[in-house]
Amino acid sequence: MRLVIAECQVDYVGRLTAHLPRAKRLLLVKADGSVSVHADDRAYKPLNWMSPPCTLTEFELSGGEPAEGAPASAATAPFPEDAERAWIVENKAGEQLRISLFSVDLDESQELGEDPGLIKDGVEAHLQELLAEHIGTLGEGYSLIRREYMTAIGPVDILCRDSDGGTVAVEIKRRGEIDGVEQLTRYLELLNRDPHLAPVEGVYAAQVIKPQAKTLAEDRGIRCLTLDYDALRGTDSLELRLF
Repeated sequence: MRLVIAECQVDYVGRLTAHLPRAKRLLLVKADGSVSVHADDRAYKPLNWMSPPCTLTEFELSGGEPAEGAPASAATAPFPEDAERAWIVENKAGEQLRISLFSVDLDESQELGEDPGLIKDGVEAHLQELLAEHIGTLGEGYSLIRREYMTAIGPVDILCRDSDGGTVAVEIKRRGEIDGVEQLTRYLELLNRDPHLAPVEGVYAAQVIKPQAKTLAEDRGIRCLTLDYDALRGTDSLELRLF
């Protein structure tokens, strides 16, 4: 992982355009190739980012003009005259983050090693186990592909098929909040790149789902499912409440 604290300007060029004016920010480059731009607020959410697979090219600037070694696309990108360096982060679709750096306070890299992943609490782990065992809870005709389906950014709790043979990814939480919807959204984005799985639908399942999370999930086409832990254990009615 590489952490850079720099005074910078960021421009996104793609399906839309976005501009972050000159300010001091944290630039985070992860081992998976992703690049994200953070301010010193907004909790964990970046101001802008580029998901992998993407490439990062760094080059010097002189009077706003790219120095030798810059990518061809840099020739058409306007850079501030007083910027010292620039990054161009580009994905396969040709979308770019163009980052102009005026000064750098910190530029460090650390090897974090392999991460064991999130360890769910007992209730979440048991909910996953029970839902996989009773996959029909999701709907008539559903069948399990596997639990903990591994992706490049972590394991999907449950991957299954619906009655029409479509792929469904299920994220399970004890308490459903917005961060869980964001997590499932990232999984869906990645899974839908696989032609053997796409199209992949999403289900956000939890004992309690906060209204804001439900609104965000529905806006992204993700179905919400409220789970009754006791019912899944067989101590109550197996009827589940659907939003």
